[in-house]
Amino acid sequence: MRWSRVLNVVDVHAGGEVNKVITGGVGDVPGHTMFDKRLYLEEHLDQIRHLMLFEPRGAVHHCANIILPSNHPEAALGYVILEPTEYPAMSGSNTICVATTLLETGMLPMTEPVTELVLEAPAGLIRLHCTCKDGKVTAVRFTNQPAFVHRLGVPVEVPGRGTLTVDVAYGGMTYALVDARSAGFALTPDEAHDLCVAGQEIKAAAAEQIPVTHPGNPQIAGITQTEFTGPVTRDAGGRLTAVNAVVVSPGRIDRSACGTGTCARLAVMYARGEIAIDEPFVHTSLIGTPFESWVRAETMVGHLPAVVPDVAGQAWITGLHQVGLDPTDPFPNGFTLNDTWLQAI
Repeated sequence: MRWSRVLNVVDVHAGGEVNKVITGGVGDVPGHTMFDKRLYLEEHLDQIRHLMLFEPRGAVHHCANIILPSNHPEAALGYVILEPTEYPAMSGSNTICVATTLLETGMLPMTEPVTELVLEAPAGLIRLHCTCKDGKVTAVRFTNQPAFVHRLGVPVEVPGRGTLTVDVAYGGMTYALVDARSAGFALTPDEAHDLCVAGQEIKAAAAEQIPVTHPGNPQIAGITQTEFTGPVTRDAGGRLTAVNAVVVSPGRIDRSACGTGTCARLAVMYARGEIAIDEPFVHTSLIGTPFESWVRAETMVGHLPAVVPDVAGQAWITGLHQVGLDPTDPFPNGFTLNDTWLQAI
C-alpha cells in the first residue's frame, strides 16, 4: 500500500452535528493569521476539503477542522473550519468539537474542574471555558467574536414562494433569518427535506437581493445560510427558549442548534429588545439538542451596533482513524450527487 496523503482524524459530534478534527498530516500552512491560513487553504490546498467532505470518504452532513499552530501570543493553537461549500470564519459546533478533541486527546493539558483556553479561529480569538471531570469535557462555553444585524425586516421575493420577510445577521457566518411559521413550517423533524429545499431557495434570493459585507473584513461577504426560527417561549426554569433549523449549503439541516446561528439570532433579539444582557437563551435543534447562550455586552463592529455572545454545549468523540489517498484512486477530489447533496458541486 502507498498513500500520497495521510491525515490523522478524530470524529466528534456536538448536539448531533458531525465533525472531523484533523490533528495531523497537514503540517503548517502559510499565513500570519488564521484567516490568512484559511485563504491559503482555499486557494492552494482545497483538495483537503474535497478529500475529507466529499464522497466516497465524506458525506454532506460532515464538517471538518484543521488544527494549526497560531502566531497569536495568546492562542494555544488555531483551527480552520471546512464545510461542504465554504470556509466559514467561525462555527460554534466546530469550536466545541475542536476544544473537546484537544483536551480529551491530550494535545493540550486538561485541568479539572475547569480548563480555560484561547484558540484562534479565522474570525479571531475565541476564549473558551471548558468544564471537565474524570478526563471528560462535560461542557464548552465560548465567547464568540461580535455578532450584529445587517438588516431587519427586509422583504425578499422568492420564486415560487412569494414575498417573505427576513432579518440578515452575522454570527460567524451571515444568515437570512426567517420566521418558520410565515414560511409554512412547524419545525418538526419530518419537515427536514422540505426545509432544505426552501432554505436554499430563500438563501439564493436573499443573497441576490440583499448584498452585505462584513464592515470589519470585506472578504466576509454575502449571505451563505438560512435560519428558520420558531417562536420564543419560556421553559420550566423561566429561561427563554426556541427551536430553530439552520440549512447548511448545499442543502442539509444542521443537526445541532448551530452556534453561529444562535449568535446571529441573539443579535436580532437584542436589536428588537427581546433579550437582556446576561439573560439565558436556550436554542434547540430540529432533533431536540440544545445550546445555551447569552448576550454578554454591547460593542460596535465598524458602524454597526453589535453584541458579544457566549454559547455553551457539549461534544463527544466517536472515533479515531486515518484518511488516506491512494495515488491511483479515481476520486482524489471526491464527488457529489444531488440525491443527497440537493445540488451537485
